[in-house]
Amino acid sequence: MRVLVIGGGGREHAIVHACARAGHEVLCTPGNPGIAQIARIIPSAQDAASLARLAQQESADVVIVGPEAYLAAGVVDECAVLGIPAFGPTRAASRLEGDKAWSKAFMHRHGIPTAAHHTFSRMDDARTHVQRLTPPIVVKDAGLKAGKGVTIAHTTQDAEAALLDIFTQDGAQAVIEDFMTGHEVTVLALTDGERYALTPPSQDHKTINEGDTGPMTGGMGVICPFPLSDEQLSTIRQTIIEPTLRGMRADGHPFQGVLYAGLMLTPNGPKVVEFNARFGDPEAEAVLPLLDSDLAQHALDAARGTLNPTDVQFRTAASATIILAAPGYPAEPQKGIPLSLPEPGPDEVIYHAGTTGSHAGLVSSGGRVLAITAVASTLNAALGRAYALAERTDFPGAQLRRDIGARIGAVPDPV
Repeated sequence: MRVLVIGGGGREHAIVHACARAGHEVLCTPGNPGIAQIARIIPSAQDAASLARLAQQESADVVIVGPEAYLAAGVVDECAVLGIPAFGPTRAASRLEGDKAWSKAFMHRHGIPTAAHHTFSRMDDARTHVQRLTPPIVVKDAGLKAGKGVTIAHTTQDAEAALLDIFTQDGAQAVIEDFMTGHEVTVLALTDGERYALTPPSQDHKTINEGDTGPMTGGMGVICPFPLSDEQLSTIRQTIIEPTLRGMRADGHPFQGVLYAGLMLTPNGPKVVEFNARFGDPEAEAVLPLLDSDLAQHALDAARGTLNPTDVQFRTAASATIILAAPGYPAEPQKGIPLSLPEPGPDEVIYHAGTTGSHAGLVSSGGRVLAITAVASTLNAALGRAYALAERTDFPGAQLRRDIGARIGAVPDPV
């Protein structure tokens, strides 16, 4: 097939990599230097209508949309107008991620377990509410913030500061939630709106510093699979994934694409931290290397409403992804830092997340710059290989967490 992937980060590099190794011709816009090594990069305007026309002009058999902003802009809707199969939810269905206030109301309406919460449209009302609460308090910007619009406030003052930041925007809303305890885990469902297949569960490490401290980021490293019991997985299917897909159909917005369920394994069972409407980043960089079947075919089947869940197959192995972030990230990442990448070994990949080419070579261009992934028979072995590859990467001043997997007792094997 001819596959058009939309996006230019580490997640899209992982999507392109999965489609290319299945033998498809892959096109990508806007792409990045890593993607350019395995796909044809096509310059294009990035608005929804232009992207749909590009897919038509290039005779794409299927479009796979990476970032959430494109879904919220209606790329899938525009492709539908032109009769082009696109893997991802419509603008209306992507509201499950794009509007946290709406998403929380949806969960309440359909009995999907999540944290107790309140939504506010006025700063004064939100401040009065947080002053009644005992920290820690979770404060979320209701809008799209690329995974970074969440503050876990350990003092009332921190919560108020987060609210001040949110309400500097016109029309802003804040969602204030109870703080949940337990292991956080990501479960991804590839779905045509009714049928679905789960990927292996994974665990991201969201804060910048080791020990789960410091500011929230888009994610600093992933382990896969996370060890869920059969009972936990069954509960997640029955109380979260299936009611969500049923609820979206009942509300008139069938959800097709990747349903990302960010969950907390609380003492009272799994509860939703957040829904996303696409592959996670960096979860995709850890999950997709384990895919043993054809992502592009699954995407086309889901877009056509004919997904066969038994066709979706994953390797019996483990993966680990280590993020190399720029100095200053997440506040003010330094850009233009020269990069020199080693040659990855078998079952190792360096995904480009924030890089650009210059006359002098490869340089950093974002906050999270590289995603280093290794696959092995055990998680400890995968971690050891990923960290060893990261050590061989020449990226002056790079930030990385050296405790990925430590929450579950994983220890990198020496390499």
